[in-house]
Amino acid sequence: MHDERTLMPIPKYDDLFTPLLQAMHNLGGSASVAEQEDEVASILRLSEEDVAEIHRGNRTKLSYRLAWARNYLKRYGVLDNSARGVWALTIEGQKHKSLNKEIVRKFVQSLGRDEVEDDGEPEAAESSPELKDIGWEDKLLEVVKSMQPDAFERLCQRVLRESGFIQVEVTGKTSDGGIDGKGVVRIGGLLSFHVIFQCKRYQGSVSSPLVRDFRGAMVGRADKGLLITTGTFTKDARTEAQRDGAPPIDLIDGEALVEKLKELRIGVAVKQKIIEEVLIDEAYFRSV
Repeated sequence: MHDERTLMPIPKYDDLFTPLLQAMHNLGGSASVAEQEDEVASILRLSEEDVAEIHRGNRTKLSYRLAWARNYLKRYGVLDNSARGVWALTIEGQKHKSLNKEIVRKFVQSLGRDEVEDDGEPEAAESSPELKDIGWEDKLLEVVKSMQPDAFERLCQRVLRESGFIQVEVTGKTSDGGIDGKGVVRIGGLLSFHVIFQCKRYQGSVSSPLVRDFRGAMVGRADKGLLITTGTFTKDARTEAQRDGAPPIDLIDGEALVEKLKELRIGVAVKQKIIEEVLIDEAYFRSV
């Protein structure tokens, strides 16, 4: 008899107000987006399959709805974020362990009306910078995912070079234990580390077995490993990457990759306005 597990429905954005607030308290009052997602998933007892469920494009339902929850709680005055992407409880936020979603929603919508989709979620056309980011990030990820495998490897090679790596090579071998390339990173002009990397154009989440397989191919060949994907990493994959006693593997997911492309201005132009506008040069990715 075949047993198929049914996915647990991800709560709507306004049902995430209190779990997100609780997560921030549990994490000491400040946290990155990834830490928030892990803690909220733990509070709600979501499985890896639940967390990996895709909403649209490359973004999971949990990620998309938490982005809206953060947006509302920031406008309500209980959360704030820094330019480095770290979120923190405000003084007002430190006073509350739970919130009435109706009160929060009505207060925020009184500041500026949000359009609501048929499924009860606000539309991503919201003027908030964070929600605008969802639009350009997903569009850029779709462009990157449409690249040919060898072009994507060359793109990753360019990213590493622009980030300070030297002697970056793409192996181009299909039977090299999952290794797509290698390079050397220097720290302070004194120390150098040999790094091997793997590039995965994924729609969903990279799981822990893939991380273990990559480490097996890496042992004895480099000091560190770097796994780059257009998708996401499961919580188990992130735990496995930093497992005690095992060679460490650094992970770059799709969100971090497009942020790096924007930072390095690789195929991306940024018009400086009152609200930042990111322009994607699709021709660049077709020409790699």
